[in-house]
Amino acid sequence: MNIHFERHLNILDFTLSSLLRRKGKNFSLLTMYLLVIFMLASLVFFVTALKREAAILLRDAPDMVVQRLVAGRQDLVPAQYAESIASIRGVNGVRPRLWGYYYDGLNGANYTIVADDYMASSPENAVIGNAIARSRNMVAGDLLPLISYDKAPLMLQIRSILPSESDLMAADLIVITSEDFRTLFKFPAGLATDLAVDVGNPKELATVASKIAQQFPDSRPILKSEILRTYQAIFDWRGGMVVIILASALLSFVIFAWDKATGLSAEERKEIGILKSIGWSTSDVLLLKFWEGVVISLTAFLLGVVLAYGHVFFLSAPLFSQALKGWSVIYPEFRLSPNVDGYQLAVLFFLTVVPYTAATVIPCWRAATTDPDSAMRS
Repeated sequence: MNIHFERHLNILDFTLSSLLRRKGKNFSLLTMYLLVIFMLASLVFFVTALKREAAILLRDAPDMVVQRLVAGRQDLVPAQYAESIASIRGVNGVRPRLWGYYYDGLNGANYTIVADDYMASSPENAVIGNAIARSRNMVAGDLLPLISYDKAPLMLQIRSILPSESDLMAADLIVITSEDFRTLFKFPAGLATDLAVDVGNPKELATVASKIAQQFPDSRPILKSEILRTYQAIFDWRGGMVVIILASALLSFVIFAWDKATGLSAEERKEIGILKSIGWSTSDVLLLKFWEGVVISLTAFLLGVVLAYGHVFFLSAPLFSQALKGWSVIYPEFRLSPNVDGYQLAVLFFLTVVPYTAATVIPCWRAATTDPDSAMRS
């Protein structure tokens, strides 16, 4: 066996027995360390998975959405805008969209109403999100009553309920026909909420958007990439807010770890003096403290990451999911697909394991270079 490997193995064996002798102190440190890594890793996993889910959902989104602005606010788009935009070179198709929000006074929730003649199939039919069915205790075939803007009741029969896997996008969604949509909101004919534009060549998106803006100065073209960046920025911002809330816990751990690393107890100084007196070199003592730091920090890191993985991908992060998913009366219930970003995991490792390991070695150098007799008498 290689002599250097055997040396490390023997020191590691002594390290484990040394840690067990002070198991109360080391267990409390390990517990705090594990909780900090667990919370940080859960936050990283959850935000990364949400951004990935948003990117997947936007794959089928239109290449561009064109809105109309009046006095800086979104307004309805005339149908002739779609005809003119469709004639622009590079545009494959333009589809007027009807969508809006409906406040339900029964439970204080806002529903997203979308017109889709294919999904709703026929007037007075509706397809609803799983969260709405759950909150209202409804099943397919039940009636969903809505009150139109002219105070007339609109009775919709639930044709089907969207699966729970679609909750991230469709938890509060109600799909009805365009005829029912115009009846519900007294929506004027010849107008749309916005326009979905498909462009054949992605490289021409900016050019098409520029032409639309020149032709219709009151329009606002929004590219799919811009929508994705907006979602990512929102999740990053919310994740940062949670980090700020956790800052006090992080600061407490840093103070605790630094105090542990820099303040060697009398028992530890005596142990170092005994080891020096029986022939241990300074490098051996430093190697012992290095392995102590590695065992504690690596154990906390591995356990924290494993627990965070289960917390996010199996339990859907109940500790802070509502803060990151946003406020709503109807919360979506969904399970995120496992997705671990290796780069962020490496950053988390170097920000938590490496500094602590170094902090345990550096203060020991002074004690390891002192005279053994004085160290044992201290």
